[in-house]
Amino acid sequence: MATIRPRRRRDGKLAYQAEVRIKREGRLVHRESRTFDRRRLATEWATQLENQLGKPDAVPKRKQLALRGPLHKILLKYRNEVSEIRPMGRSKSAHIKFLEKTSLANIDLGDIKSSDLIEHVRARRKSGAGPSTVNNDLVWLRIILRYARAAWNVSVDLSVIDDAYEVLRAEKLVAKSKVRSRRPSQSELSKLTEFFLDKEKRRSSLPMSDIIWFAVHSARRQSEITNLLVGDNDEETRTGIVRNLKHPSDRELFRRFKYTHEAWEIIVRQKHNNDRVFPFEPKTIGAAFTRACRVLEIEDLHFHDLRHEATSRLFETGYSIVEVQQFTLHDSWGTLSRYTNLRPEGVAIRSTG
Repeated sequence: MATIRPRRRRDGKLAYQAEVRIKREGRLVHRESRTFDRRRLATEWATQLENQLGKPDAVPKRKQLALRGPLHKILLKYRNEVSEIRPMGRSKSAHIKFLEKTSLANIDLGDIKSSDLIEHVRARRKSGAGPSTVNNDLVWLRIILRYARAAWNVSVDLSVIDDAYEVLRAEKLVAKSKVRSRRPSQSELSKLTEFFLDKEKRRSSLPMSDIIWFAVHSARRQSEITNLLVGDNDEETRTGIVRNLKHPSDRELFRRFKYTHEAWEIIVRQKHNNDRVFPFEPKTIGAAFTRACRVLEIEDLHFHDLRHEATSRLFETGYSIVEVQQFTLHDSWGTLSRYTNLRPEGVAIRSTG
């Protein structure tokens, strides 16, 4: 049975919202509403829709048509539905939100062609986006449309993306992200330490000198450092827990890790007036590090590179792959090897017999 409700628009004018609810065996299977300027129009629309949905298989077909609209509708539905199950990562959510605002997202899902995707990528490259960034646009589109096809029975032709990708890759407009191998030099670490110690003498509450060396000795990520809890540390085993460990398939992974002697010493000397060891925001630490590099004219050094440095130092110390994983918590050797950039001058010469 349809319901007609009067409501006021933002401009104060009276309007009428018609809502149609369809039930099957006492269960709500479809709900749809639309607003009209006149009650008569609202009633006519509701009556016509009820008659249409009374036919066999009409509700599934109606839902299919509802999903076939502008691409941004699919992107929004995916973001909302997946987030209900488990929190979506910040970078993933931000990328999808960005796609929702592009001109590509205004095209009807059934009308998107390879040429539209190619045009989207060309426009993105002209605006300054790098090849790996726009490559991620296509990656996320493929993931989301595959999800829509499987979860919502939406008819999607994924070959449109494949054809566009082949052309774009041949023209070198898209590419996979390059693996960074940047390690800070001892001189750069010394400059950063002196810079932050000088700021801390002037009553800075942010112990960046300890934080950067903790990163170098613990291999912890920026967000992991600020989420370490005092109560999770075990003095006897010198281990801690990373909560919500970054993982490709598990967003709520907790895992215990081993501290190096140097990292544990830094932990011990922190003033624990909070349940967190380093009670600061990750963005605050990142901004302070970036600002210091700019002042000191240290080029192309990211805070995450300190994790790379820590991992490489562990290997140079002589730890095995399995042992290094207990410190860094890398999921696999394949991933771990990307962070390992040993310095040849640190390799000990052994007799080959």
